[in-house]
Amino acid sequence: MPAESRYSLIVFDWDGTLCDSAATIVSCIQDAAREMNLEVPDRERASHVIGLGLQDSLRHAVPDLPREGYREFSERYRRFFLERESRTDLFEGVRELLAELEGRGHLLAVATGKSRRGLDRAFDTSGIRRHFVASRCADETAPKPAPDMLHELMRELGVEADRLVMIGDTSHDLGMATNAGVDAVAVTYGAHPAASLRALAPRGCVSSVAELREWLATHA
Repeated sequence: MPAESRYSLIVFDWDGTLCDSAATIVSCIQDAAREMNLEVPDRERASHVIGLGLQDSLRHAVPDLPREGYREFSERYRRFFLERESRTDLFEGVRELLAELEGRGHLLAVATGKSRRGLDRAFDTSGIRRHFVASRCADETAPKPAPDMLHELMRELGVEADRLVMIGDTSHDLGMATNAGVDAVAVTYGAHPAASLRALAPRGCVSSVAELREWLATHA
């Protein structure tokens, strides 16, 4: 690690940050609601829950769904997502960014609202698993915006809070970073509106992977 590097650990969210999957997630939520004859959430409501754990997501996106219907809704959502997953891809420039950061000696990790099974499948499909030394998923510990994912990664990798930066596209990512006492960078090309992310005062705010690459080259 170069002496001038500020962050030894860079943690990425997955959906909407590394992978261009936010629109697919929204449409799958909407289709599952429609199939169960529930009120179909609009794009803003459906996209707001990206990154949250399952129960928090369903409480917000489909508030009329009783708890006993959560499993059925999840199964329908998963069926729709698996049908479309092959049409999602990493954002342009992500592969090059990860290779560059790894080459500079940074540790890279993922903290995501996906399940472990979902992240493993995404790792295998994208072929970028090798860049990450660790990861945490919403079904393994307290989901965002609780700080647990980041706390666990710091303990596992022996990294102090002032040496970690969290990169994400939602207020849940930024809230998790705040709760964990670490810096955050918001990307505005994902699920949540730029204004709502800037209102949370992240250390950086970028509108493309290219801008993120420049920010990290200067600040990380």
